[in-house]
Amino acid sequence: MTQPLMPKATAVWLIEKTSLTFEQVAEFVGMHPLEVQAIADGEVAQGIIGYDPVLNGQLTREEIARCEADPTSRLQISASSLPVPKPRGKGARYTPVSKRNDRPDAIAWVLRHYPHLSDQAVGKLLGTTKETIAKVRDRTHWNSANIKPRDPVILGLCTQSDLNAAIAAAGERPPGLPVPPLHDAEEESLA
Repeated sequence: MTQPLMPKATAVWLIEKTSLTFEQVAEFVGMHPLEVQAIADGEVAQGIIGYDPVLNGQLTREEIARCEADPTSRLQISASSLPVPKPRGKGARYTPVSKRNDRPDAIAWVLRHYPHLSDQAVGKLLGTTKETIAKVRDRTHWNSANIKPRDPVILGLCTQSDLNAAIAAAGERPPGLPVPPLHDAEEESLA
């Protein structure tokens, strides 16, 4: 159940303005009944101004009246007519300066062992651009003489679960492609 805004202030208002039981108020605001009783006794929440859930559209007067008449019933929060905000994406992946020189090595490793991964999947996995992937693939990268394919999991550029998810999303490996070696942690988990 979704909780009301400012639960402690809402509990203060419900205790002061209604005849609801402590259990009803506690369940509605997501607190323990003893904490609600302490608010009613004045031991907790001194100086907190009550927050009116009716005025703010979280409850209706009819809902409060229904629950005051029947102490066993529970308050139900009103459905909001406001649209639910969309969750924001993570955005660009940050790679520490100390690991940025390892990224071309990781790109080379992924391109060698998983050539069926799209440039977009590799870019998302390692936090790089399609341009950098193309330069590593074509050997036109400014440091291509020093690029040695190294596992991005060992380099700390991605997790093994991220790598496995990208491989699974890309589909089956082409036939005849060798399977890359397992890490020590994977070998221990298989044993």
